[in-house]
Amino acid sequence: MQTRRYLTHLSIRSRLARKRWTRHVLFVIGGLCVGLAAITMAYLADQAQAAFGMVLGHSRYWAVLVTPLGFAVCMWLAIVVFPNAQGSGVPQVIAALRLPHEQRGPLVSLRVAFGKVIVMTLGLLCGASTGREGPTIQVGGAIMAALGRFAPYRQPGFLLAGSAAGVAAAFNTPLAGIVFAIEELSRAFEMRTAGLIIGAIIAAGLTSLAIVGDYQYFGTTSATLPLGMAWIAVPVCAVLCGMLGGLFSRVLIRFALGIPGRAGGWIKRHPVAFAAICGLGVALCGLMSHEHVFGTGYEQARAIIHDGSGAIDYSFGGWKFAATLLSAISGIPGGIFAPSLAIGAGIASDLSLLFPQAPLGALVLIGMVSYLTGVVRAPITSFVITSEMTNDHAMVIPLMAAALIANAASQLVTKEGLYHALAKITLARFEAGASGEAEPQSAGR
Repeated sequence: MQTRRYLTHLSIRSRLARKRWTRHVLFVIGGLCVGLAAITMAYLADQAQAAFGMVLGHSRYWAVLVTPLGFAVCMWLAIVVFPNAQGSGVPQVIAALRLPHEQRGPLVSLRVAFGKVIVMTLGLLCGASTGREGPTIQVGGAIMAALGRFAPYRQPGFLLAGSAAGVAAAFNTPLAGIVFAIEELSRAFEMRTAGLIIGAIIAAGLTSLAIVGDYQYFGTTSATLPLGMAWIAVPVCAVLCGMLGGLFSRVLIRFALGIPGRAGGWIKRHPVAFAAICGLGVALCGLMSHEHVFGTGYEQARAIIHDGSGAIDYSFGGWKFAATLLSAISGIPGGIFAPSLAIGAGIASDLSLLFPQAPLGALVLIGMVSYLTGVVRAPITSFVITSEMTNDHAMVIPLMAAALIANAASQLVTKEGLYHALAKITLARFEAGASGEAEPQSAGR
């Protein structure tokens, strides 16, 4: 009898061990796949921007035709072919995390992920002021959610781990991936899934490291902010960038809810035509800014950080703000992470005229953190991700202070962070049966 009980107990433990190891293996495989997806999306984004640059090389006025037409095609694809692929993708992930497993498919399916990659690339190919990092989060979540179906039992951490790995792989910032998962995506911390999430991030990071090598997103900087008068720039820059980030969020949330009156009714009935109008606006912003505002803004922000404000026109921050806002309210797939960092860098470079005692490199990092915080209202993620992207540990304290001040300033303009406000709108429409197909122009921006 005791032998039989022992064998039964041993069999149960063996089955549980197999289930645990199956889960671990799936997380590692998922992390590798997310890393490959992030690298692929980065390559496609770079090639798309280079191709658009070649078009402008023939004549800068091609943007007036190519950009509106591209926006219209992107929006049509996002409505008809790949619904729920609109916008950055982060609101869809947050909304999916609040739904039961069996209802998440329409928001984070592999079909949506594939469409996200295709239409995001097409958007950059026609000059949209969007980023690839937000879409990488949705794609990463979709990959892990698909693998989660093969798990021995339902595992709540798959979607969250994939999204966090997407952040880490997109920027080569593993700490920011963990912080973003806790602060923004789930707003909770579960010990039973923490190790698995970290494992997925490590797998994604190692994949990126093996293929593209170790790198800092904006390159290594050694900027410091000396004590004294230079610190006056911190609250000034943080308040200005935080409020502008809050304004960006408020306008985008307003368009997601729907503009009242006849104008709002027209936009709702003609989302493709509205996207084309937004594309025309982006093209005009590009012409006014000497083509600097097209694309993610990565090259421009990097140039400001390393070469000084003379590398970019002083009007860059304002035009990039306008182009990114038009790209976002159009509803086409594309993220706002990289453009937000570029906007913050541009605004801070303008402020350098008022604060000559503050080193430009330090001021630019403060502007990047402040504006990103103002938009997404995730201060910890903002200063961690900027610190990791530049490997500048000497600026941690000023960046932390700027993030807190910018978060408070943003609250004066908008009550809630962009991603969670859009997630609530997406979730409400999804639960009411009016998902992306019903109101495509505002779903998941």
